Amino acid sequence: MSRRVPMPPHLLEAFTAEMSAAREPGPTAERWRAAERAHILSQPWPWPHTRTHWAMLRLALRDHDLHEALGQLVRLVVAAPGSAAGKYPDGNTGRTRAGLTTPMPIPDDLATLLREAGVALRP
Repeated sequence: MSRRVPMPPHLLEAFTAEMSAAREPGPTAERWRAAERAHILSQPWPWPHTRTHWAMLRLALRDHDLHEALGQLVRLVVAAPGSAAGKYPDGNTGRTRAGLTTPMPIPDDLATLLREAGVALRP
């Protein structure tokens, strides 16, 4: 699937909901969980993927987490090119502790949305 096509509406709706939850006031752990889920959904699309790392950088700065913030700066640089080239680790949560190239299990609900969008998930 070419990533030049926009994110399908059903996936965009889920992505937008997760990004909104990541920005809402509330417990830090819940905000990070939403950002991680948004990241998984956004990986195949350069602009949404980059937006997710921007949101993660803002969360890291809010939390005064220098290690995470530095990791997000690196990810901001590589997110769009990686998505455009199809070189991203499926299921990776986007956090610094996850490792830049480490594939991770995809939650079932997100995997279903991605498959419905025509994204071929790697085993």
